[in-house]
Amino acid sequence: MIEILFLLLPVAAASGWWLARRELRGKRDGGVPSHPDFLRGLNYLLEEQPDKAIDTFLKLAEVDGETVETHLALGSLFRRRGEVDRAIRIHQNLIARKNLGPDLRGFALYELGQDYMRAGLLDRAEGLFQELVEVGLHRLSALKALREIYQQERDWLRCLEVAGRLQSLTEQSMVAEMAHYHCELAEDARRKGDLDGARLSLIRAQEVDPTCIRAAMIEGMMTLEEGDPDQAVVIFLRVAERGAAYVSEILPALIEAAQRARGYDPRGLLEDLAARHPTSALLLGLSDLVVREVGEGEALERLTLYLSRFADLSVLERLVDLELRMAPSGSGEAGRIAVVLEVVRQVLSRQPVYQCEQCGFQARSLHWQCPSCKCWGRVLPVQPEPILQDSERADAMSA
Repeated sequence: MIEILFLLLPVAAASGWWLARRELRGKRDGGVPSHPDFLRGLNYLLEEQPDKAIDTFLKLAEVDGETVETHLALGSLFRRRGEVDRAIRIHQNLIARKNLGPDLRGFALYELGQDYMRAGLLDRAEGLFQELVEVGLHRLSALKALREIYQQERDWLRCLEVAGRLQSLTEQSMVAEMAHYHCELAEDARRKGDLDGARLSLIRAQEVDPTCIRAAMIEGMMTLEEGDPDQAVVIFLRVAERGAAYVSEILPALIEAAQRARGYDPRGLLEDLAARHPTSALLLGLSDLVVREVGEGEALERLTLYLSRFADLSVLERLVDLELRMAPSGSGEAGRIAVVLEVVRQVLSRQPVYQCEQCGFQARSLHWQCPSCKCWGRVLPVQPEPILQDSERADAMSA
């Protein structure tokens, strides 16, 4: 109820502005008129009867030709409450007025476009936003809305066009977004078997944004699939240097490429990477190789050393799993370790694997575009917290 009352504040503000104009004009004309429906609506607000207040303000807007702002506020309120049909009717009635000024008409068109988007009528919304861009009214907001529509429709070519116009209009860099649009085109072409088209889109992505991690990842995967493991290793190592957090996404392909390439030692390669970029993915991949080539004992030592520095549940799970393998079968020790392993797995299954650094959205799989805030390239693998020593912990607590 309180939330609805807050949403009604724009209506009250717009209506108050209207009433002030009426009263000033009334004073000039020798009287002080006040509209009873407006006062009744305010009483409904104070009595926490928002539905009656909405009906009253709607009646006020319908009978008085000077309450355009009230119409707009009501329409926005209905849309926020999910009553899109009522919002559409209000904004359509506004647009139909012949005496509506261009600025207010533009605002009403934009609001109606938002109504259509909320209702899923993307083609109608697109037409209205394109009209606003053409006439130069609310151009920035309309372009942003068009980009949102084209992203929903996965029309990446139009996304590129609109992003270019937004960048020119605002002087705000959109190279990251444009690079991801090219990557989406590359992925589409790759799924269709158009490898030349995919490579062309990847070249364009890296021309727009030379630091684009995603483009390099796709390029590495395609290079490996096309039978050039040596070049694939080079590309994957470039990915690891640019964005160590994404190593988990390419690690299986990197190991495969290193095993097939000439002159590469997969274990030595991972050891070198782990020394410079100690991530859980690298430690887990390295532990698998160490177990196969040396044994569980060596792997346990490496995992224990890492856990002395980082609080990492996925690495702890691997360590406990190895401990269970080495414990005597059927012993009490094995039973206790099995219980610990199950607890660790239960806790780990509830932990987010990825998190958006922009809005905090958490997920178990990678999204290049955050489903929550719609930002591109801001969802990253969650990194483990470093383990503080006693002196460091004391300093942190005192700070």
